[in-house]
Amino acid sequence: QVQLVESGGGLVQAGGSLRLSCAASGRTVSSYAMGWFHQVPGKEREFVASISWSSGSTYYREFVKGRFTISRDSAKNTVYLQMNSQKPEDTAVYYCAASRVYYSRSYSRLDEYDDWGRGTQVTVSS
Repeated sequence: QVQLVESGGGLVQAGGSLRLSCAASGRTVSSYAMGWFHQVPGKEREFVASISWSSGSTYYREFVKGRFTISRDSAKNTVYLQMNSQKPEDTAVYYCAASRVYYSRSYSRLDEYDDWGRGTQVTVSS
């Protein structure tokens, strides 16, 4: 099992930036990719971005393309989500997740992930 701890959430004005971090520990060798999801009350958790540990290949939800960047530091077992030009619609709890699926075109489905962090709140004010 992989333990995941998110940090970096907070309050930001529209147009501002935040960087989320996700530190992984435990059986990290079993993880092939990492993803970020977000969730607002009353709605399902939604995919935001993913990254492959080995190749660094990334995949983004259309709504965040050009604004968010996912990256990883393999030496630190840490994944980041740089969020720029933020919009009020980005307000949500952001979750980090680890996937043990060997290959996926996008790693964008919830059921491709096995381990989840507890989430960090991001609030974008207008």
